[in-house]
Amino acid sequence: MSRGGSSRLNSRSAVWSVSLAVFLMSVIDADAYSCQEVRTVFQLRQVGPLNRVPETPGTDVDLLICKHKGPSCCTRRTEESYQVAVKRETLQNVQSYSYESKHLFSTHASAFQDMFQALMLFSQGHLSSFLEDTYMSLFHHAKPHVHQLFSSLSQYLHGANVSVETTVHRFFNSIFPLVYEKLINPDMEGSLMEGSEISDCLSTIRQDVKPFGDHPTLMTQELVEALGAGRQLGLALKEGVEAMNATEHASFTKDCEKNLLKMMYCSHCRGLTLFKPCMGYCQNVMRGCLVSLSELDKPWRQHINLVEQLTIAVAGQHSLELALLGVRGHINEALVYAERHGPLTTATVDKVCGLSTGEPAGMQSSTSPEVTTPSMTSASSAAPTQFTSDQELKQFAHLRSPIPLKPSKKNKHNLRTLSRDFLMNLEPIKSFFMVLPDTLCRGDAAVEDSTCWSGHDIVKSYASKVVGTGFYAQQQNPEFKVRSMDPRVVEVKERLEHFCQETLERFPYLEEIEDWEGIGSGEEDGSTEECDDEDGCQNSGYGPEENPHGGVPIERKPQERQPEGGISEENPSKPPPVRVIGGSPSAFWLQSCSLALLSAGLGLQWILL
Repeated sequence: MSRGGSSRLNSRSAVWSVSLAVFLMSVIDADAYSCQEVRTVFQLRQVGPLNRVPETPGTDVDLLICKHKGPSCCTRRTEESYQVAVKRETLQNVQSYSYESKHLFSTHASAFQDMFQALMLFSQGHLSSFLEDTYMSLFHHAKPHVHQLFSSLSQYLHGANVSVETTVHRFFNSIFPLVYEKLINPDMEGSLMEGSEISDCLSTIRQDVKPFGDHPTLMTQELVEALGAGRQLGLALKEGVEAMNATEHASFTKDCEKNLLKMMYCSHCRGLTLFKPCMGYCQNVMRGCLVSLSELDKPWRQHINLVEQLTIAVAGQHSLELALLGVRGHINEALVYAERHGPLTTATVDKVCGLSTGEPAGMQSSTSPEVTTPSMTSASSAAPTQFTSDQELKQFAHLRSPIPLKPSKKNKHNLRTLSRDFLMNLEPIKSFFMVLPDTLCRGDAAVEDSTCWSGHDIVKSYASKVVGTGFYAQQQNPEFKVRSMDPRVVEVKERLEHFCQETLERFPYLEEIEDWEGIGSGEEDGSTEECDDEDGCQNSGYGPEENPHGGVPIERKPQERQPEGGISEENPSKPPPVRVIGGSPSAFWLQSCSLALLSAGLGLQWILL
């Protein structure tokens, strides 16, 4: 080929090469400036209507937050949609993390109240059974007063404005005319009508005459301490739920919302949808946004410690169970005391009310005693489930054994196991408010030690200082300044602090309570083979001739039961259990697994050799 032909061929090849290069550059340039990927992510995350994202990037876009030099896949409407979405997503994340803590408090608050109700029913049935066996002449007339006693105590445990002291004294005031007529002076039976002036006189002077000795006072003191801790535990759980509600309704400042948008979505405006925020950058933004919630850390830890102490006070030494079970013993001792000191009581009553065994019924009182009976405090603030004496108590009417204080193999669902399960789940949520900001940055939310988004550009690592949690630490936050606290969160903080202070002032012994020994060990009470009466097992109990308070045994033989009231003792009723999920594997199963693993290890070692 001639040199001229060769030159023309080279020139033509060069033209084609340049044309191909220009075409490829135009294709690449078109792909680089397409907003298709941004539109896809926008739609998948359901940020807003797809038409708010342009198909191609625009220039000189009027943006407020996601400003940068060059074309952008965002418009003002796109930015507004991102603003709403990032606030919604952050609140949802906060709520999802707080749900576990809130659920723990709310479910156990309900479980404890159900258990308290079961203990009340058990103790009421236990007392009714005793009165029916031992004081048949008194039982039917005293039954409404027994019902009222436990109903009021139940209201108190549920948080109602009821006084335990008033409740107990009102009970003994009510039964004194019955005891005076049927036990102290049985010859007068039928002479005193309930609601008559003489009956009212006996009720009024009961606290001055002291026909039951100091037993009403002792019973009051025991119930006030044990039931007080149970009531306060229920209130503490409610306070915990309210604190968790504060996280669900957390409000973000304008600076916080601006920085959340800048961190999560401003990179999308530049087409950088695959890059995550830097870990340190995310921590600074979240710690600044949630600074008010972080300030709840200290009072929250104090509150959790208080809940633990109250739980141990209620169930650690069976305090609540023993106090309720002891009602029968106190009333038994009070009735025996009244019989033994009957003549002295009769003489005193005759002087005050003008009543003697030989006088006709209905005689007017010669004197008007200056004794007042404290009125019952209103219980309108709470309305727990009331007892129905004939239906609910039917299954508890003839109990012969007390509450199983130490769960045997046949019964592990009681107040103690419920409390142990609750305490084991409290420990992980103590630091909830302190770790919440960092928790929101974990997972796919941010990356560490990798190429990431710094809020301004793509960097190899975040170079700014990462500040700590709390209000004062945020004064050095490089991303934005925290100027004030959320007023609603401040109110929650003050409520927690006030509740803890008030509780410790009322129950000073709580600070001396040590941790429940064995928590987290996986061992259940009553899992051993041995179980005797001293442990309070299922088959142990206060018999008719026992004094449950450590005094001299009381010899009080039960009256013969009437034919229509006879019920066999072979199948006594049991208190309704509260299910607690959990258990430990048997020793035989563990031993079998250990032997299997050991055999497999030896076999593998032999093969390798």
